Amino acid sequence: MNYEDIKKLIEDMGNSKIDALDIEFPDGVKISMKKNTAPVAQVPVVPMPKENVQVQNVQIDTTSVKEEKKDEKVIKSPMVGTFYASNSPKEEPFVKVGDKVKKGQVVCIIEAMKLMNEIESEYDGEIAEICVSNEEMVEYGTPLFKLK
Repeated sequence: MNYEDIKKLIEDMGNSKIDALDIEFPDGVKISMKKNTAPVAQVPVVPMPKENVQVQNVQIDTTSVKEEKKDEKVIKSPMVGTFYASNSPKEEPFVKVGDKVKKGQVVCIIEAMKLMNEIESEYDGEIAEICVSNEEMVEYGTPLFKLK
């Protein structure tokens, strides 16, 4: 079966009402095709009135949004991987909220492609917040710790 025959078969199936097709030729060539049969939801369109439209002012409360403070330092993930707070589940975490850390101190491990990478603090300070949970997937640049 050549390219043009296969192309014609695909077009014919697209124009037909069948949802699936399996063909096995005597020479061992097998062709299996299936249409995307997922139902499409239809949403009724409601026309908007053209007259007497009132616009309300909406205010958004931004007090719950956390902002980085100027004196706050953030240790971010240098890679994509799985965050681990300790060497093993039975051991204490490297750091806890309130711990003092020094630049170069190991604060966590990120596993990437079966390699355990020790992540060191870039700053001196006190752990104010641990931003991720143990065994959580992290992306490059994900905040891991906030320091005071």
